[in-house]
Amino acid sequence: MGKFFADFASLMWGPWLLILLLGAGLWLTFRLGGIQFRNLFYAFRLTFSKERSGKGDISHFGSLMTAMAATVGMGNIAGVSTAVALGGPGAIFWMWMTGLVGMATKYSESFLAVKYRQFNEEGEISGGPMYYLEHGLGQKWLGMCFAAFGALAAFGIGNMIQANTTATAVAEATGSGKFAMGIVLSVLTGLVIIGGIKRIAEVASYFVPIMVAIYLIGALVVIFSNLDHLGSGIQLIFEHAFSGTAATGGFLGASLAQTIRFGVARGLFSNESGMGSAPIAAAAAKTNHPGKQALVSMSGTFLDTLVVCSLTALALSSSGVWVSGETGVALTMQAFTGSLSGNWGSLLVTLSAVTFAFSSILAWEYYGEKCFEYLFGEKWVHFYRYLWVIFVFVGAMVKLEIVWNFSDAMNAMMTVPNLIGLILLSGKLSKETQAFEVGIREGTIDKFD
Repeated sequence: MGKFFADFASLMWGPWLLILLLGAGLWLTFRLGGIQFRNLFYAFRLTFSKERSGKGDISHFGSLMTAMAATVGMGNIAGVSTAVALGGPGAIFWMWMTGLVGMATKYSESFLAVKYRQFNEEGEISGGPMYYLEHGLGQKWLGMCFAAFGALAAFGIGNMIQANTTATAVAEATGSGKFAMGIVLSVLTGLVIIGGIKRIAEVASYFVPIMVAIYLIGALVVIFSNLDHLGSGIQLIFEHAFSGTAATGGFLGASLAQTIRFGVARGLFSNESGMGSAPIAAAAAKTNHPGKQALVSMSGTFLDTLVVCSLTALALSSSGVWVSGETGVALTMQAFTGSLSGNWGSLLVTLSAVTFAFSSILAWEYYGEKCFEYLFGEKWVHFYRYLWVIFVFVGAMVKLEIVWNFSDAMNAMMTVPNLIGLILLSGKLSKETQAFEVGIREGTIDKFD
C-alpha cells in the first residue's frame, strides 16, 4: 500500500499537473484581464468591510481567515525551505510567479463557489467546487468525484499530518509524550468544530492574525540581523531563477528544470490555488455579490505567497543557511536560531509550526465536512466530526509516510475536476466579472455594503 500510494502520488504530481495548474492560472489571468493586478487594493479594503445586506454565515474577514488557517502553515515553514534546499534560491522567483497567477485562480473558484452555493435544510450555506461542477457545468459526477477525494484528503493533509506535526514538535520541545498531546489536541479540536463554521471562523479570526504576526516578526528579525547580505540574497533569487544553481557547501546543486519545478510545486502547495479547498470557506461568506468575496479570497493568495513565503525565503537567502544541506523545518529552524539569541529561534519556529498545524486542523475539518455533506446529506455531518476528532488522536501517534503519499494522491485527484470546471466555466466567469466591475464603477452595485 505504501509503495502504491508513493508511486501514484508521484505520477499525479508530475510535470503534467504542475503545467495544468500554472496554465489554468495564466488562462484565467488572460480571460479576467489581469484582475489580480487591477483590484488588489480594493480587495484588501473589502476584507475589512462589513457586509450588511448579503446572505451568509460568516464575514469576509472570517472567511479569509478560515481559508488562511488552512493555507498559512507548513507550506510557509517547510515548503519554502524545501523549495530552496532542492531548487536553489531561484525557486523563490517561480514561487512568486505561481502566486501571481494563482490569485486569478483563487478569484475564479471563489466567485463560482459563492454564485452556485446552496442552503441546506438547517439554513446553513454549503458551497465549493462540487456545487459549481453540478449546477454550473451540469456534471454532477465530477462534483461527486471532487467531494469524495476532498473528504478523504482532509483526513490526511488537514488532520493526521497536522496532528503529528504538532505532537512531535511539542514532544521534542517539552519532553512530553505524544499520547497526552493527542488527547489535548482531540479535546481542543472537538470544542471548536462542534460549533460549526461560525465557531471555526471566530477562532481563526483571532488566531490567524496573531500567529502570522509573530512568525513575520521573527522572520524580519532574521532579515535585519543579516541586512548587509540582504541585497546579495535578493540578487541570488533573480540570478538563479533562469540558470539553476551550482553545487556549493552542503547544497548539491539544481538544474533550471529543478528550480522551476520546486518553485511551482511548493508555491501551489502553499497557497492551494486551484485545489478547490479554499472556495468552500469562501462560499460561507456574507456577501451580496460573488465578486466581492472572490476579491477577498484572492488577497489571501497574495498574503500567503507574496508576503509570508517571501519573508521566509529572504530569511533563508540572506542568512546563507540555504547552502547547509538541511531541508524542511530544520532549515528554517537553522536560519532563526542563528539570528535570534538563546532558544528564541527554535521556540518561535516550534510555536509557529504548532499553531499553524492546529489552525489547519480546524479549517480542513470544515472543508472535509462540506464534501461529506454533499455526498451523504447534513444529517451525517456529526458522524464526520466525531470521526475527525478520533483521527486527530490517531494522527498524533502514528508514523505518517503512507499518510503523506495518500494525501498527495487525493489532493491531486480533487484538483483535476476543479481545474476542469474553472477552465470550462471561464467564459461565463469573464462576462460576470466584467458586469461586476461595470456595476462597481457606475454605482449600481454597492462598493462595500
